[in-house]
Amino acid sequence: MQLGFIGFGAMGGPMAEHLLRAGHVLHVWSRRAASADFLLRQGAIGCESPQAVARAAAIVCSNVTGSADVEGLARELAPGFAPGGIHIDFSTIAPGVARRIAAMYAERGVDFVDAPVSGGSGGAQGATLAIMWGGRSALATRLQPIFEVLGKTIVHVGGTGAGQVAKACNQMVMVAAIEAAAEAARLAAASGVDFAAVRAAMLHGSAGSRVLEVFGGRMAAHDYAAVVEARLHHKDYGLVMDEASRIGAALPASAAVAQQLNALIGRGWGRADSASLLRVLDIGARPDPVR
Repeated sequence: MQLGFIGFGAMGGPMAEHLLRAGHVLHVWSRRAASADFLLRQGAIGCESPQAVARAAAIVCSNVTGSADVEGLARELAPGFAPGGIHIDFSTIAPGVARRIAAMYAERGVDFVDAPVSGGSGGAQGATLAIMWGGRSALATRLQPIFEVLGKTIVHVGGTGAGQVAKACNQMVMVAAIEAAAEAARLAAASGVDFAAVRAAMLHGSAGSRVLEVFGGRMAAHDYAAVVEARLHHKDYGLVMDEASRIGAALPASAAVAQQLNALIGRGWGRADSASLLRVLDIGARPDPVR
């Protein structure tokens, strides 16, 4: 397939590479030209603008930072698309923005597919991502050869914007679990009990989870080097709370987690791992365990 790709960060870079290695012809563009060099060396075709990418490829993929980035990119791509083109965006953005982009494209006979992913950079590198997409179900046949190269779990959630709602739900549950692991670590420490031992027991009980295994492990080791930068979860939670406010959905637990993320960012730890939620709890904690 003649594909386009824009956005070569920790997620987008490996995803683009998988598509190229799968035999697709890849047309690429980057605001920082050097960030696409590794793909050009492998046979990707460089383009001078997003519009040129859309002219060369009927399906263009993107994985950039936030809502404003995706919307701005869509406006640059739009004039290059022929009717029947598709823009697949793997970023995490606001559902309302996804719908607005789709409406803009619809005037040109172009489809927008919001397809946020879960699995982190490890999932991108291993092509094991969970892909939750929103858009017309009739597009599934054209999208499948792309999605199956990138992920192991592919779910059509509903119309445009539904993929972003699914990603919001995913982030709500995951980051709330990170906060719960942090609170468990704080309680264990305050009680004079080794959290590493507590975690080992919990992993084999009903509280066992991937979050407790991975993020809890970093907390037990007091290792806050970024695997998942907290600023990204903070951004995602901002989208969650904005959407909840817009539609009038009460999310009390998520609101509390959002405040903890705000405190983390306020301490300047945005580029540290989200396991740093434990550091927020440790601020002002009693130095000696309660007996």
